[in-house]
Amino acid sequence: MKHASDAILKRLRAFFIIYSAYFVIGYLCSVLIGKSGWAGTAMFHVLAASIAGAHLLYEVYAQFTLQRKKLWLSTVISFLAVVLVTSTALEYTGVYRSPYAVMIVVLTFLAGALSQYLAYGIGFIFLIGFLLSLAHVFTSSDGGPVAGLIFMIVEAAAAIGAHFFWSKRYTAGPGQDVEALSRSLKSSQAQSNIMLEAIADGVVLIDDQHIIRLFNPGATTVAGWKREEAIGLDWRSVFKFVNAKEAPLDEDATPFIKAFQQAEPIRDNTTSLLTKSNKPIALNITVSPLTDDNKRVTGVVGIFRDVSQERQEESQRAEFISTASHEMRTPVAAIEGYLSLALNDKVSTIDSRAREYLEKAHASTQHLGKLFQDLLTSAKAEDGRLSSHPVVIEVGGYLEQITQDLKFAAEKKGLAMEFTVGSSQTIDATSGAKVVRPLYYILADPDRLREVITNLFDNAVKYTDQGKVTIGLTGNEQVVQFYVRDTGPGIPAEDQPHLFQKFYRVDNSATRTIGGTGLGLFICRKIVEMYQGRIWVESQLDKGSTFFINFPRLSAQKAQQLQATEAKSTTLAPITSLTAS
Repeated sequence: MKHASDAILKRLRAFFIIYSAYFVIGYLCSVLIGKSGWAGTAMFHVLAASIAGAHLLYEVYAQFTLQRKKLWLSTVISFLAVVLVTSTALEYTGVYRSPYAVMIVVLTFLAGALSQYLAYGIGFIFLIGFLLSLAHVFTSSDGGPVAGLIFMIVEAAAAIGAHFFWSKRYTAGPGQDVEALSRSLKSSQAQSNIMLEAIADGVVLIDDQHIIRLFNPGATTVAGWKREEAIGLDWRSVFKFVNAKEAPLDEDATPFIKAFQQAEPIRDNTTSLLTKSNKPIALNITVSPLTDDNKRVTGVVGIFRDVSQERQEESQRAEFISTASHEMRTPVAAIEGYLSLALNDKVSTIDSRAREYLEKAHASTQHLGKLFQDLLTSAKAEDGRLSSHPVVIEVGGYLEQITQDLKFAAEKKGLAMEFTVGSSQTIDATSGAKVVRPLYYILADPDRLREVITNLFDNAVKYTDQGKVTIGLTGNEQVVQFYVRDTGPGIPAEDQPHLFQKFYRVDNSATRTIGGTGLGLFICRKIVEMYQGRIWVESQLDKGSTFFINFPRLSAQKAQQLQATEAKSTTLAPITSLTAS
């Protein structure tokens, strides 16, 4: 129910308390003075004073017991008590000719502050009285005309009170001032408009009908469309997304559709946009969904900016690194080859001290070769030149074989090595028989996947002094998840979000004593993302780390279809080659 602000309600309460106190004090004074006739029949009747006293006692009770949100209800009760006091006083002081008749007009006006309906209700009652006075129902006394005049005045007071309080200020609930709220909303909207106008990034709002509802100046600068042209159009008419080769993206692959379908923020730094003049520009775009109480997406907000220059500079850096790494690998490989020959007893004869020096040089050369290889791989991963030949992989058997190949490196350092599937070990402790494990299929390049697992395993062994390294596998109908877990020192929480960035290394005593390029995890992330996967880490200091990898799971039927296609293409390739020759 709508009513006036807390400030007005408190003022009304104060007025009602003073009014009731006036009757109580007046009656006590009349009794003390000893004018019983005046006290009994005139201005301060005992019944009116008694009701006023009861009202004051209620006010004392309400002050200490009622909560703030009950302010409106307690004020209504006070209002009714004052109306009852005034009605009783009217009865004993001449009714329509009573000086308290003015108070009826005042109370009717103030009723508008408590409720619009209350004011209209009182006005309706007095309207009926006014009509009855015109019908001379009160002709038994000479009060008919006066009563009619009072009824008309009271009716006007009710209308004026309702209009005054509801045209100026009202609230939608206890303790709220809508006029102040309206000013605040207008101020917030103005501030939002200023921010949207000022920022250089493009901002677009798209509703659930895929219609553009907001298009700021930054969006005009990036996309080349004027605001009045873009607003009201389907977003597909304005945002034409393309890939690095300027081929149009499938609609389901666009950031806006992904946000609508997945109901979660989408970040994309690989997509390009064709402007209104069909000029391709590189975009960095983030799309956030807007949802209602039922988690239904009602629209999306996109924030994007032109990163063409940054992407070009990054491409140039990657090209330089790629070229330099490729060129330097040749002399390094030659040096490594000559060192291997020098260490070969069948080729050369050297003393023990020279052998020690050559072994250290050979190890350093191998490390340098690994650095150049990582630089080359990272450069290819960034610009999409990383070779990939995805095939169907049954992850359980694949990981088990890799575990067998890697366990010697762990045992060499005194670490245990195990492979687990789900929550069970591969060997049933009761019967000693193999556990029937589910078949998890994914589509990936086995060599690239081995590179990821080997990199994670090498890190686990490198940073773990004692305990064990575990390679695990689990999943559900949609996802295949495997992980590499160690019992090492753990990774600080502040470093975990940056682990997969290029050249990032945790800066502590353990990492400073262990060499590394800072590219391994970056390459892992790039490879995993090639197959629509996700990689992340969970770690606690002194409790070890676990690196998780999720891949989309292929159903058994889909895997069989792809395997049949692979087998057919492998069979046809030699025949085609023979025919061509």
